[in-house]
Amino acid sequence: MSFGAPQALSNITVLPPERGSFPLDHDGECKSIMKDYLACMRKSGGSSTKCRNLSKKYLECRMERGLMAPDRWRTSGFTTRPVRSAPTRQVTIVIFALGGHEAAVAM
Repeated sequence: MSFGAPQALSNITVLPPERGSFPLDHDGECKSIMKDYLACMRKSGGSSTKCRNLSKKYLECRMERGLMAPDRWRTSGFTTRPVRSAPTRQVTIVIFALGGHEAAVAM
């Protein structure tokens, strides 16, 4: 009987985060923005698109207070263009029988 990590885990390489580490917001300097963002996410059913402005505001707060390294918005996933949702359209599918075979047509 052995104790410790399983043999399968002994050859795993641990990598640091892609953008490095950053200090936690111990003083709660950006906490109100974070709470607004989380409330928005709950209200929108987890759709981050509707809460993008709060996400950007939160990152901006962290950068201004030295809680993360300043970065360009484009590399953080933000652009200067407004984000548009994809247009939706209604599709009607008609199924009919033709000579013993069924066919479907989208209109």
